[in-house]
Amino acid sequence: MVNSEDLRHMRRALDLAKKAEGCTSPNPLVGAVIVKDGTVVGEGYHQKAGTPHAEVHALAMAGERTVGSTVYVTLEPCSHHGRTPPCAQALTEARPRRVVVAMEDPNPLVSGRGIAMLRQAGVEVEVGVMAEKARLINLPFIKYITTGKPLVAAKMAVSLDGKIATRTGSSQWITGEKARQRGRYLRHRYDAILVGINTVLADNPRLTVRLPGRETINPLRVILDSRLRIPLDSHLLDVNDAPTLVVTTDASDAAKRKYLADQGVNLLVQDGNTSINLNELLTELGQRQITGLLVEGGAAVHGSFFDQDLVDLLYLFMGYKIIGGKDAPGPIAGLGVAAVEQAKAFDLLKMDRYPQDLGLLLERRHSCLQD
Repeated sequence: MVNSEDLRHMRRALDLAKKAEGCTSPNPLVGAVIVKDGTVVGEGYHQKAGTPHAEVHALAMAGERTVGSTVYVTLEPCSHHGRTPPCAQALTEARPRRVVVAMEDPNPLVSGRGIAMLRQAGVEVEVGVMAEKARLINLPFIKYITTGKPLVAAKMAVSLDGKIATRTGSSQWITGEKARQRGRYLRHRYDAILVGINTVLADNPRLTVRLPGRETINPLRVILDSRLRIPLDSHLLDVNDAPTLVVTTDASDAAKRKYLADQGVNLLVQDGNTSINLNELLTELGQRQITGLLVEGGAAVHGSFFDQDLVDLLYLFMGYKIIGGKDAPGPIAGLGVAAVEQAKAFDLLKMDRYPQDLGLLLERRHSCLQD
């Protein structure tokens, strides 16, 4: 039975794990806390792929005090040799009395083996304390490690009546500064951010994080541009800001492709006519160890992802404004569904209230992330 002490220490472990948001990919976020006689004697979190795991940091701090302790860890300790030794083995050698695990590792190389290793060594193991909280912080990792493709999160800002701009195209700003700051933080949380060429032509965005202390940590910028219409003076072609991947087709201008490649721009050239194969793109991004993709639009791009049922999460920021007008655009174009019963259902995971806005996080119902 879960007690208040277990909840308190696991909550601390989750807070530690979240300190590394945007830094551990393709590895998961993990935090660990070691408690002996009611006192925290060690704690740590995984800070970057290839560096020691959370348990190793916590064990180093606790030292011999780990003997007979309770260890709280947000994800099952690994049982395989990767870039670092298995944490389950390190824990058994440290001889804690009990290990509390928030959730089993979905990685097929682990998937219960770390828990079994601990139990075989005589360590009491409890699994499932704050499991849902642990799942939510690692949704990109779960999708990537189980499918080989990145989690797809769509982000959009709308008015109360579901508009993204007025009939004349004016859109700044539908939401307030707090919501926009949260949106910029999401760029730090995800490995890659995607827009369509129409957004590039209309806004000439930079798609960088621009948050204090995180200015140099920017995601891969992915542009869907089947005919390679991107202007040569586009901010997105400045690879000193952040890496850029332009996704186009072999029907685009070969000379322009070569010029962009010579400038350091990455290109993914798909076979076919003038349309981008999104499933093929997601497979390619997964092979590049992109665990999470933030899709910022515009409406045509969102429509393509929703029509093909590729969206796992939805970040919806709603400004407390009415725009009106039958010609004012909405956030999702594409074909859509023919009947309401065909609509794609989402479940509310989180709701944030800002001074001028409402922020919703929703998850696609019956997705692979919920298994």
